[in-house]
Parts: sequence; structure tokens; C-alpha cells
Amino acid sequence: MAGGPAGVARTLLERDVELAAVDDALTAVTGVAPGAVPEPADGQVRRRGGLLAFAGPAGLGKTTLLAEVRARAADRGCTVLSARGGDQEQQVAFHVARQLLQPLLAGSTEADLRAALGSWYGIVGPALGLCTAQGAAPDPQGLRDGLDWVLTHVVVRHAPVVLVLDDAHWADPQSLNWLAAFAPRTDDLALLVVVAYRPDELPPSAEAFRGLPGRAGHRPLGLEPLTSDAIGLLVRDRVGAHADEEFCRECWAVTAGNPFEAVELAAKVRDRGLQPDGGSVHLLRDLVAAVKGSGLVARLERLGPSTVRLAWAAAVLGTEIRPALAAAVAGLGTQEAADCADRLRAARVLTGSRTLEFVHPLIATAVYRAIPDAVRVALHGKAAWAVVDAGLGPTAAARHLLETHPEEDPWVVHQLRAAAREILRAGAPEAARSCLARALREPPPPGERAGVLYELGCATQLLEPPTTVNHLRAALEEPIDDPELRDGILFLLSQSLAHSDRLSEAADVVGRAARTTTGARTRLRMQAEQFMWDAFRSDEPDSPGRSRRLARLADRLTGRDLTERYIIGLRAWDATLRGEPTGTVLRHAARALRGGLPWVDEGRGFEVPALVAMTYMYADRPERAEELFAEGIADFERHGWRGAHLSFGYVLLGYVRHRCGRLAEAEELARDGLRLADRVGRGTPVQWYAVGVLAGVLIARGRPEEAAALAADYDFAAPFPAAVTFPDAQAVHGEILLALGRYQEAAAELAAVGRRLDRRGMRNPGWCPWQLHLALAEAHDAPDRAARTALDAVARARQFGAPSAVGGALRVAAEVIGGARGLDLLAEAVARLEVSPAAHELAAARVAQGAALRAAGRRGAAADALRLGLEGAVGCGADGLAGTARAELARLPAPLSVPLPAAPSVPPAAPQAPPAAAPRET
Repeated sequence: MAGGPAGVARTLLERDVELAAVDDALTAVTGVAPGAVPEPADGQVRRRGGLLAFAGPAGLGKTTLLAEVRARAADRGCTVLSARGGDQEQQVAFHVARQLLQPLLAGSTEADLRAALGSWYGIVGPALGLCTAQGAAPDPQGLRDGLDWVLTHVVVRHAPVVLVLDDAHWADPQSLNWLAAFAPRTDDLALLVVVAYRPDELPPSAEAFRGLPGRAGHRPLGLEPLTSDAIGLLVRDRVGAHADEEFCRECWAVTAGNPFEAVELAAKVRDRGLQPDGGSVHLLRDLVAAVKGSGLVARLERLGPSTVRLAWAAAVLGTEIRPALAAAVAGLGTQEAADCADRLRAARVLTGSRTLEFVHPLIATAVYRAIPDAVRVALHGKAAWAVVDAGLGPTAAARHLLETHPEEDPWVVHQLRAAAREILRAGAPEAARSCLARALREPPPPGERAGVLYELGCATQLLEPPTTVNHLRAALEEPIDDPELRDGILFLLSQSLAHSDRLSEAADVVGRAARTTTGARTRLRMQAEQFMWDAFRSDEPDSPGRSRRLARLADRLTGRDLTERYIIGLRAWDATLRGEPTGTVLRHAARALRGGLPWVDEGRGFEVPALVAMTYMYADRPERAEELFAEGIADFERHGWRGAHLSFGYVLLGYVRHRCGRLAEAEELARDGLRLADRVGRGTPVQWYAVGVLAGVLIARGRPEEAAALAADYDFAAPFPAAVTFPDAQAVHGEILLALGRYQEAAAELAAVGRRLDRRGMRNPGWCPWQLHLALAEAHDAPDRAARTALDAVARARQFGAPSAVGGALRVAAEVIGGARGLDLLAEAVARLEVSPAAHELAAARVAQGAALRAAGRRGAAADALRLGLEGAVGCGADGLAGTARAELARLPAPLSVPLPAAPSVPPAAPQAPPAAAPRET
């Protein structure tokens, strides 16, 4: 296999194994064998995609092989998407993704683009260079999901599709990570992904790419050097059939079977007019040295200083070089640059006319590395000016400015900051961080340093909240004339501290700012932030005092702006935690929503809208909670926030459905949320929420061992987070111990929960039923204490007033008290739960009532209660509870027994998809 200049035929030799793998893969993706007549497109042809990877050192013919792949794919009627990584473009975010997808979309009008991309237009469009970024930046996962969607729909519309990526080792990290994550899905699509890379140069961030399962197994197909016979064929093809065997064998020896070097060597022999026989053998080693490294540089220098400057400029600019840009960087006139380009084409260094490109990446690398360090830095500086002057924008200039030395140039700082804003809006915070870090080293003028540090904090917030804290604290030490900038730094600092599980520090930051600021509205905003972080703190020193201050402030606010509505929303949540009457809770929640609570606001979190939605759930208004979560999920997906934000949305919506007894749907949503949380990172707050909700659902469904295994897999145990979560993580852990029959351990864990929450005034068993679980654990060793614990929970639930909370507390009290009083409590529990949305809790109360009636000898009433309880349990998907009901029914005397409702003979209806989740990933 050989590579050569444009116009020279490329010959494939000794690649039968690789080409056979290509043909097999193309047959699978097209559903048609080579030479066969394609069947009509009636949807009956079975197409199966996959991954095909080729690896080998430079010069072994990967590019030539991929050119053959593209040709064969086109011959089979495939749509071919092609891209190539570039040594100089690795820092250009989504450079490869743009090469792959832009050609199909770039010629479209804005209306056509919006129609083609749908809700992904504002998320994917900026990354692909199809539109300007506006609004909130998507998170990296949301952007990857959007690229998945676009590529999937390209495949659906243009199938079969072959995606070819050359020099994957030089692909930008954003594109490479996206493709590596997408590649396993190709088996289900009419999409063949073919990649080639140098294994020793694959970056650490792309290590996962080596192990992707493909058609060659779990390892790429490695290209081997050519044999002496193949090198002989290449040489004779270029210098003539009269080349003798000794000459050809020496060509193989000096090139070590590298086809690129062999082709270039043969071209030099031809150019010099050497006879290809034994008399020229002694010259071959020196000639092949001129093909690469210092030999190539010496050959280039013989073309003259102007030509060298143009070659240097081209190496700095990278791939697809505009001649005018190269001339500007080289400092040459138009005609002189054209003459130099002709000389470089004749010397097989460059190819192309409208755009220039190096004949082979090895040549580009050698030329670039040969540029003296100081000259290379200066050329990158000139390139930055040239691309800006050409109207290509600051992002195009940024990759060059990253290679320059700091010189206290405000223009450089301006361009890097502008580029970082564009890159961040396009969804590549890592690349934006690089630009801003370089801007700091320039350095910026003293008055701008705080702004640069703030922007750097914005870029790192999703990646490394602790690092963001350091940047923002440094920003606050700088002179800041703009009050809005200072406020923005403080707000972001408090958020970053909170997301780093440092809630007390987060509250202190905004608390101090509230005491020192002179603006009334700013002070109110700071107070709102402090109230929010204090509400989540498990170590808050004066929770009752904070609740009183919050109540006094919220009661006199009218909700005229978002800050006031946030405070009123926090008041509704605090009332829920403290178990104030549901009427109070709902009144404040309605006030908070009057005028709107946006879920997506760059300057604020989504916590308060989520808390307000949860107050409706705890107050037995789950339908309103679902409406609000549907709005939030839709907003997250619309803005490309598909990491922690969307995970929280799914998990908490699952929690709402759990509380309503829709357990199968709750499990599906919790698992979806956990999968998203896993992508965010291990041990993150959202993962605690997801595991806690899913574990509770599994227990409700009668699978405590599975819940325990889940907890073990995720280290869901002490030490628990410093933040208050719902459901409370430690309480869920105690519930798992209880469900496993480890009563003493459960009692100790749940008692610790009670001491922590009671101290803070969080007394609502409808929010955290630790007392109910504690009573059940204590009943085995201390029944009197268990009864007191349960009755105290009943009193607290009655104060809150939600029927589900009262009914649930009554059921547990009845179970631990028993006897005639227990029957009375169960009768009231059932009556309360019948007017609540808690279907699973109602089924549990009826089963408990049936068991108690059977024990009291009231068989007919027992059968009725158990039958209704069994029907409710089956409808909820509570398999464990259904089994208990069947066992109790079986214990009734035969004459009075009733037919046992069987498990459904067909699977239950599929769980409903989350509301407003149409744009979920394919």
C-alpha cells in the first residue's frame, strides 16, 4: 500500500485481510454482497453496522486504505462521512465532528436547519459551526446526546452510512470522546464506523477507543510493513519494470517495508535519473534519509527561503490551508506565494490548489518541527492576526494564540476571552478553560484580571467545582469596580462551594455579602441564596432561628420579582419540613409560582423550583408536582442540560410516582436518572439522590436484597453527604437494614436520623418517615417504646394533615400496637388513605387490616380487605406485598376462602415515558 502526491495512482498491496474485513463490513451494513444487485428499498434488507479499526505506525498506508474504504463504500451506494484529525487542530473543539456533519447541513437555510435539527438546533448548531450560540450553554453530556441524535437521524435518512475517520490519534478530544461513546450503538444502525490511528500516539483521553468491540474483535487490525516483493512492485511501478532485484531488495531494506518511504524513495530515484540497478544501491540509504526528518528539511531549504517560509506557514496553519492566509503568514505577495506553492507541489510537499494540504502527515510534522522555536511562535502570532483579519473569528485565532508567549498584549486577552465565550456556549468547557488560562498568563490589564478569573470559574464549574472555588476566591482579591461582576462572582462561588459539598461555606459567603452590600435588591438576593444553602445543610447551627427569620421575611414579600418568589418558595419548603399544616404549605407554594419560577437560569440553580414541586407531592397534590417536573425536564432537554440537571428531574419524578404507588414507572425513571448520574461522576450529589430513590422503590416492590446490593455497589453508607437529601440518605440506609431483618442495626441508624432531624426542627413524617421505620425495628425488642415512637409520628402527621402522611403513620402504629386498638387505627388508616393518592400505602394498609381481622376471627371482613389489598398491590407492582396478601388469604379457612387473584397473564402496561421527554437520546 502506498501513498503519493495527487494524481499518482495508489496501489494496495498485501492488504487482503484488511480489505476482506472491509468487504464483510460493507456487506453487513448494506445488506448486499459485492457485485449483487440491490433489492428495492422496501425495508426488508437487513443492515447491520459496526466498528472497524486499523492501527499502525506512520507511513504504513492507513490513509490509502481508508481512501479505498471510501471508494468501495461509494460503489456500494453508501453515504460516506469523512474526517481527519490534524496535529495542529487537536485544540479546536469539535473540529472532527464539523468535518463529518457540516457537509450535509452547511448549505441549508436557517429554516431548513431548524426543521432538520428540531429541538437540537440551538444545542448542536453552534458546535458544528452552523449557527451562533445563544442563551445558556449546554452541558457536555447534553451536547454529546445532541450529536448522537443528529448522527442517528443522518443514518436513518441516508442509510447505509459509512463514517471514516483518519488520524484519529489527532482528533480533538470532544469529537473523539463522542465517537468512542457512540460507536457501540452502531450494531443497531445501518452505520459502519471505520477509524485509523497510530497506536503509540493515541492520547490518554481516548484510551477507551482501543477496546471498543468491533468486527475484528476487541482489538484493531494492525497494519504490517510490506514484504520485499510488495516493495519491489511499488518501486518498479514508479521507476520502470527494468529495476533489478538487488535494487528493489535494497529499497525494501532501507525503508523497512514502509510504503510511504518506498514511494518517495522511488520518486527521488526517478527525479535524479538514477539507474535502478546494483550500481545505485549505495546511494539509497542517503536518499531515503532525505524523505523524512533532517533530510526532508535539507531538501526543502534547497527550494529557497521564500518557499521555506510558505511551507512553514502552511505547517502552522494545519489542514485545508487557504493560499491567501498562507501568503499573509509567510509575508509573501500573491504571485510569489503562488510560485512557491508550485515548487512545493513539484517537490511532493504540498498538494491542492484552491486549498493546500501536505501530501502526507509525516511531511507536515517534519516541516513543523523544523521551524526554529522563536520563528514558530512568531508565525502563530501572525496566523492569529491573519485569521481575525480574514473574518474567521476569535475561535479560529485562539489555537494559534495558545502557542504564543505572553507579552502583556490586551488584544490577545480580548481574543482569548471572546473565543472562550464562543467555545463555552458551544458546549466545550475544557477548551474554553485552556483559552482563559492562557489569557491569565498574558497577563490581562489589572482591571480585567477579576473578570478573566470569573470567566475561568464559569468554564470550570461543571468540570471541577473545587478548582472553580480557587479561581473565584482569587478574583475577589483583585480590584473590582463593577458591582455586578462582584455579585456574579459571589453567587457563583456559593454555588461552587455547595456543589463541592461545602454548604456551610456556601451559606457564609452569601451571608457576609448580604451584610455588607448597599443595594436592597442585591441584599435580598444574597439572603435568598443563604436561606437556600442553609436549608440543605445538615450541620446548620440554628435551624429554628433561620425558619423564623425566613417566615417573617417571606410573609411580607409580594412576589414581585424572581428573588422574592425564590424566598417564598423556600418558605413553602421549610413549612413542609417542619410539618406545618398543608394549607400553609400550599398557600406559599402557589404564591411562589405566581409570576413563574424558571428551571433554567444561568444565574440561579434549579433547586427552588424543584423544592416547590416537591411540596405539592408531600401535600398530596402529585398531579401538580408532575406538571412542574414535566416543565423542568422539558426545559433541561431544550437547553441541552442532560447531565446532573436531567438526572435530578428523572429521579425526583420517579420519587413522585413512587409515592403514588406507580412503582414500575418509578423504577424505570429512577434507573434512567441513575444512568445519567453515572455519567456525571461517582459520589456526586445526584448519585446519592438516584440511589436513595431507587433503593426505596426496590424495597416497596419487595426486593430488599437487590436494594442492598445497589447500596453496596455505590457505597451508599456512612459517611453520608453534608447536604440534606430527599429521601434522606441515612434514613433509606436504615430502611434497607430493616427490610433485611437487621433490626438492631436499623434501629441504631434510624435513631441517629431522628436526633439529627429533630434538632433542626424537621418533624414531618410525611417527608422523612424515620419514626415509622424505627417503630417497626423497635417492635422486635422494645414494643412499648415502638408504640410511643409510632404514636408520636401519628401526632406529627396529624399536624401536617396530608391524608397519605396520616394514613401511613396510623398503619405503622396499628402494626406495632396490635389488638383491638390496632384494628381501630387500621380502619382510620384505610379511610385516610382512600382519599389520598398513595395507592401503595393504601394497599399495604388493607393487607395489614385483613391480617389483623383474620387474627381476630372476622373472616369475611378479612377476606374482603385482603382481596382489595391484593388487587392494589398487583396494580402498583408491589410484588412482595402481593405475596403477603396471597399468603394471608391462603390462611383463611377453606369454606370462607375466596379465589386468589392471579398474577397478570400478560405483562402490565409499559411504564409511561417521562412527560415532555420527546428529545431524549435515541
